[in-house]
Amino acid sequence: MNLFFTPQNAKAGDVIPFFNEATKTFENYYLKLWNPGAPDEKDKLRWHRITTKDHCTFTETPVNIHGGTGTIVHFNGIYHMFYCTFDKEPPAQWARHAVSRDLIEWEDIPEDRFGPDGTIYRMSDWRDPFVFWNEEEKKWWMLLAARENSATERNGCVALCVSDDLSRWEYRPPLYSPKMYPAANECVDLFQMGEWYYLIYSNYCDGFGTYYRMSKSPAGPWLRPETDTFDGRAFYAGKTVSDGINRYLYGWNPTRGENKWHFDPTEDYGKDYTCWNWGGSIVVHRLVQHEDGTLGVCPTDTLIHAFGTGEKTSWKPLDGIWQMNGDTAACSSDSGYSSILCGKLPRRGVVRAKIKYEGRPSRFGMALQVDEKFDRGYYLMFEPAYQRIEFRSGLRTSERGGQLFPYAAEMERPLRLDPGKEYGLELYMEDTIALLYVNRDVAFGFRMYNEKEKNLGWFISDGSIQISHVEIAGE
Repeated sequence: MNLFFTPQNAKAGDVIPFFNEATKTFENYYLKLWNPGAPDEKDKLRWHRITTKDHCTFTETPVNIHGGTGTIVHFNGIYHMFYCTFDKEPPAQWARHAVSRDLIEWEDIPEDRFGPDGTIYRMSDWRDPFVFWNEEEKKWWMLLAARENSATERNGCVALCVSDDLSRWEYRPPLYSPKMYPAANECVDLFQMGEWYYLIYSNYCDGFGTYYRMSKSPAGPWLRPETDTFDGRAFYAGKTVSDGINRYLYGWNPTRGENKWHFDPTEDYGKDYTCWNWGGSIVVHRLVQHEDGTLGVCPTDTLIHAFGTGEKTSWKPLDGIWQMNGDTAACSSDSGYSSILCGKLPRRGVVRAKIKYEGRPSRFGMALQVDEKFDRGYYLMFEPAYQRIEFRSGLRTSERGGQLFPYAAEMERPLRLDPGKEYGLELYMEDTIALLYVNRDVAFGFRMYNEKEKNLGWFISDGSIQISHVEIAGE
């Protein structure tokens, strides 16, 4: 079992989730992109089917479809695939339609291919078709990543087309056009939970992530929640699927190191300081709906139960005055920085803990893959003044890091922080990938390449902290 599915010699790109009611199995697909130097279909996108019942154990089968993201629907005994293809000369993007009876062998329908109209929508972008039955209108709706013809370049939108027969489509004005992004809103998804409808899309301009909007109608208007993302920078192309009980969000955590975008530093500081790749490992969150309709995410049940009770920690204070009692350690550090170690991290496993603070600390949190010097490694900084968690790597906090990094925050995640409140932490790790959940409601994923086989630590600056119920489980 893998905590996070990563194909051998390749990267997992966009996931097209599909729950088969007949088999009660998640019969998903994903876009497979081979790594440089890998055999066979190098750099060529191809759909691969991955079936699972638990979101961690997958059976993979290639299928005969080459192209980009789409959706699967089942209607009148036939499976319908909608996907997209890309022409280079001249550049063009197309929505495509294929059918199947077994979800493996697909027959493309060339006459159903269509692109943007050139009137409502610009001819440059037309991809990632998402198709569903709109019960209110009694028609099929198709949502696409597109750009509308508008006065400015901030014209990324969610296009809308409708059909009676899944073959002939009528163009309509955009379902959602925020005039915000100078790029198409990708990997669109729309679903209903209770009285709310949710529109999900991903965008890589002016930010990089998967976003959502809320409405009481599938036609909008679409409201932006205070926190409108599900994870951090290292989660993209999120799309959902429900098994009738829970709804799951599939996305990918990117790998690093191919320098496809040609932004890597000229000196080699390790993969931690190279550009993100397109694609990597599949991450699955379970959606949580709050009373006000907003959404959070928590681990899947399989992830929660992947590891038993962990070993209790043995504390090793480094700086500051710590009070230790069993699995609890506390420190008041009102005029400086205090740190402590508490056990070696596994290659694959989980860290569980509870943490709370008092006063007005500038930062506190977890240190990963650190030793007694407490300088290298990775730091999850809880910062009350900014109401966020910030991820910082060791080089970022060094003198050289101050010269290299032209930005204040390496990665960050919004989080409401209040003194005296206890926060439950679960950090899942597998090789280079890590995923933090806070109170089974907030997620923050990242990668750790350079530092390995070191320790878990904790720190506090200019305030008080209590860490309890710490355990480390894994292998």
